[in-house]
Amino acid sequence: MAETVTAVPERKKIWGVHPNVFFLGLTSLLTDMSSEMIFTLLPLFLSNVLGASTAIIGLIGGLSDSTEAVLRIFSGWLSDKIHRPKLLTVIGYSLATVAKPFMFLASNWAAVTAIRMTDRVGKGIRNSPRDALLADSTSARKMGHGFGLRQAMDTTGAVLGLSLAALIIYRVQGDGPLLTRASYHWLVLGGIIPAVMAVVVLQIFVQEKKQKKTQDGETSISPSRPQSPFSLKFKIFLAIIAVFTLGRFSDFFVILRAQNIDVSLIQVVMMLVLFNITYALSALPMGILSDKVGRKRLIILGWSIYALIYLGFALASNTWQIWLLFAGYGLYFGAFEGVGKAFVADLAPEDRRGTAYGLYNGVSSFALLPASLIAGWLWDVINPSAPFYFGAGIAFVAMLGIVFLVKEPGAKPQSA
Repeated sequence: MAETVTAVPERKKIWGVHPNVFFLGLTSLLTDMSSEMIFTLLPLFLSNVLGASTAIIGLIGGLSDSTEAVLRIFSGWLSDKIHRPKLLTVIGYSLATVAKPFMFLASNWAAVTAIRMTDRVGKGIRNSPRDALLADSTSARKMGHGFGLRQAMDTTGAVLGLSLAALIIYRVQGDGPLLTRASYHWLVLGGIIPAVMAVVVLQIFVQEKKQKKTQDGETSISPSRPQSPFSLKFKIFLAIIAVFTLGRFSDFFVILRAQNIDVSLIQVVMMLVLFNITYALSALPMGILSDKVGRKRLIILGWSIYALIYLGFALASNTWQIWLLFAGYGLYFGAFEGVGKAFVADLAPEDRRGTAYGLYNGVSSFALLPASLIAGWLWDVINPSAPFYFGAGIAFVAMLGIVFLVKEPGAKPQSA
């Protein structure tokens, strides 16, 4: 049997990256625009409109994220098994799009839980195959660039979505302190359109990596071929991610903390816009920087920022402090999110990237359930500052772990 090499289809680059990277970024932009309009203010809808307790809000956030985690692991494995990452990605985005309109009809927290979980099921199905598809479309020497660009486009969608949300809220209810049902219904209607557009872009413009055939007609990668093992370094990294995520509870609590300090609804939305602007502006430069100085340094930087920001949320007492903290929170995401995924590509064998991203995404999401339950309990039993002290302490422990237990992988061969 003649040996062949798989190759990404030769297509003209867009913004210096393979078209798959750009169009996956555009898909993320449109999807995040939709999700930010519909789900970012979900804790306020639950609290202000439906009267749900903080413990219930934490349960919904953690349960939906944990459901997503299980499916991220399975979909990553399945992506490697059937070699159809685009198919799974399309299914995931489509399922989430179908779920969103039902938020218009939700009238109790149980219905919200079911809809939110369906949306997270879609995200769980799509994320690991999408990340594997992006990694397969990017050269080793530009992995941080590719993931940074997708993350920057994703977060640009959040800026657009939240800006539209602020405009809608202001037109419907002015500067009222609490979210109303009418405002939220308009947010849902506005968010449906970009969600549908995202699925269309993904289906038309993103192409799977083609497998060249061998002389006997079989594909060069066979499902029965033994897969490469994961390194000890990768397994240690996953364990540290699990520890970090125990203090990385749902962002629902960040929003509730702002309202707890008597920040008005419009200001909360605009703070989220500022957060996403900072995130979008930092994601690509941080990704490119990680290609030059190494991922580990950027991850340590990101977790250091995270610990300081959570300490700030614990100690904050004035609105201006919350503004600064939201901006700093965006820097954490810019320094870690895309870089962390590029680090997975560095550590995992190429033929198991789908499974690797499933494990990474799964571990980082699954721990959100106990993290959010702990945060809700600390909020109710002690005070609203307690969850943030806890999160900062856990981040510091995880940071020590990556400093002393994880070594930067050796340089990979540079290929075009």
